[in-house]
Amino acid sequence: MFVIQRLKQHLPITHLMAVIICTVIVGLTAMLLPSQNAPASVFNETTTTTITLPLQNTQQPTVQTSSQTTVNPQLVEPQIATQSSTESAAKSPSVTAQAPEQWQDFTIRNGDTLTSVFKRAGLSSRDAFLVGEALKDTDALKRIYPGQTLSFVINDHQLHKLKHIRNKLESSLILSTDQGYVVKEIAKQPDIRPRFVKASIENSLFLDASQAGLSDRMIMELAAIFGWDIDFVLDLRQGDHFSLVYEEKFLEGKKIGEGSILSAQFVNRGETYTAVRYTDSQGNSSYYTPQGDSMRKAFLRSPVDFARISSSFKTRRKHPVLGLTRAHKGTDYAARTGTPIKAAGNGKIIWRGKKGGYGNCVIVQHGGNITTLYGHMSNYRKGQKNGSRVQQGDVIGYVGQTGLASGPHLHYEFRVNGVHKNPQTVQLPHAAPIAKAERAAFFAAAEQTLAQLEAYKATQLASAAE
Repeated sequence: MFVIQRLKQHLPITHLMAVIICTVIVGLTAMLLPSQNAPASVFNETTTTTITLPLQNTQQPTVQTSSQTTVNPQLVEPQIATQSSTESAAKSPSVTAQAPEQWQDFTIRNGDTLTSVFKRAGLSSRDAFLVGEALKDTDALKRIYPGQTLSFVINDHQLHKLKHIRNKLESSLILSTDQGYVVKEIAKQPDIRPRFVKASIENSLFLDASQAGLSDRMIMELAAIFGWDIDFVLDLRQGDHFSLVYEEKFLEGKKIGEGSILSAQFVNRGETYTAVRYTDSQGNSSYYTPQGDSMRKAFLRSPVDFARISSSFKTRRKHPVLGLTRAHKGTDYAARTGTPIKAAGNGKIIWRGKKGGYGNCVIVQHGGNITTLYGHMSNYRKGQKNGSRVQQGDVIGYVGQTGLASGPHLHYEFRVNGVHKNPQTVQLPHAAPIAKAERAAFFAAAEQTLAQLEAYKATQLASAAE
């Protein structure tokens, strides 16, 4: 009132009324404005909509309804529990991105040493020496061969890992640790699957077997199994046929190699020869007839694989060089110069050198009464000498035409008590049959193996008939 009285003394009545009106308007406005501590509200006679925002979720909010006064959701700050970024990071699982190891592969070349491969990898001779010294009491890295692989993991010029891949199944892993280098041997087991092959002889064993899908290795193994009974140069006839079951090796679905022949059958000139593979209780494997006799004889029928007989054993023959008619007391096998010649049986070399018309010659003593002679060699196998022991199938020399020879061939003689016998027809003694202690196990295994062979043959016949 004191303020109004003072204004009356100094202002006209019209001005005074204007001041009063403005004061009333300002007061009413202040009364109607919301408080800073109270949420804004719009009052309506409708249902309430409550918004629930899910934590760490991008889906649309869940909407629930009830008969209450409505609160405008767009003006209400959601009540969501939050964590500091530090607390969240501490509770969430840690994910550390590790860079993949960088392996460097180096194929071993002819003439390579461990040091030379290390240098190609950027390491020093000292590194190679330290690794070699650390592994000297193990078999790791003792032998490296061309075609194998050495793989390195090198960080900051330091060797951390080294892998020696010997083949697809075997490797050694060398690891650098605080205590030095340690070795882990890695061996993978392939899947073994049987495969059946059957073919007839139209040209030669090698050609027809190749066309049937057999590898060179399998053909040589097949010939070795029946080589004591069949001369694959002289005895084969058109219409002869063979069948076999052998192992194939697979790793991760890919064929990586072949195993052994499990069973085989060869029909030659109407006579059937059957062989089954058996591994005894000592782990020794060999081939036997279904009756338990060894397929191995004391001597090979032919000391040269797949050669051509150019002259057989005869009591009278005109010598191709001398022109004289005289006995030919052996068998001549024509083959390319350098073709390997194998010892026909176990024995001891009693002659190794030049011998008249035989040229370069080797004579092997077998037991007390049998000798075999190999003439016209181009060269001898290194590391052998008079008195050296040889095993059946060991290479003792190479085909040539030294001495009185008109072309490269092997002259082969078989003598019993000093008497020449026809190498093609002489009766060859058998090796020992299956041991008595193994017979029950052998017959059970042989029955199963032969049943598998016959099942494959029957299946192929049925397929051919359809």
